[in-house]
Amino acid sequence: MCEDVRVAMSARLDGEDPGRAPAEIDGHVAGCVACTAWLAEARRLPRPVPGAPGLTGRIMAAVAADPVIAADAARRRAAAEAHGRYQVLRIAVAAAAVVQLALALPVLIGAFLSSELGPHAGREMASFDIAVAVGFLAVAYRPARARAFVPVAIVLAACLAITSGVDIARGVAGFPHEIAHLVAVIQAGLLWALSRAGSDGGGGVRPARVAGTQR
Repeated sequence: MCEDVRVAMSARLDGEDPGRAPAEIDGHVAGCVACTAWLAEARRLPRPVPGAPGLTGRIMAAVAADPVIAADAARRRAAAEAHGRYQVLRIAVAAAAVVQLALALPVLIGAFLSSELGPHAGREMASFDIAVAVGFLAVAYRPARARAFVPVAIVLAACLAITSGVDIARGVAGFPHEIAHLVAVIQAGLLWALSRAGSDGGGGVRPARVAGTQR
């Protein structure tokens, strides 16, 4: 009871709501020698002056200037920026996969066939493109798998780029058809960037704790 009353008296001295009825506080003090002495001592202490500038700004500035806290804040900002780039790369990988699906599905169902490919070869190529696109969608959904897909994507992109360039130069393939392979090259670059972003902490790795806190 004494502890509660003293908290209420302290609030009342500071001009705040004591949270108790004045009669209850005064009645307790009148019958309690210890609280009467406590109140007399509290009244002798300097009280905050209304309208006087507070120390909050100076205290917060001192906290921000602490090298440990400043370093932790910098790590948190860097982690937030890395996470933002990570999410953008995930969306880009998914978008490239959707484009690849949009190009391959019409060929698979026979709605469009290149003049340079027969129906059977065209559908085989479309099936391959769809499988690759589904793999990239899976990586966009679970980016932790990106690193395992990177070698496959880079080899695929390199082979398609080289063979397409050779076929275009020899005149055995048209540029409009080979331009579809550009998606695989873009996907390989995005996948590599996504795997690097994940290893650099963009995948949600929490910044280090302030020194002295529990690990």
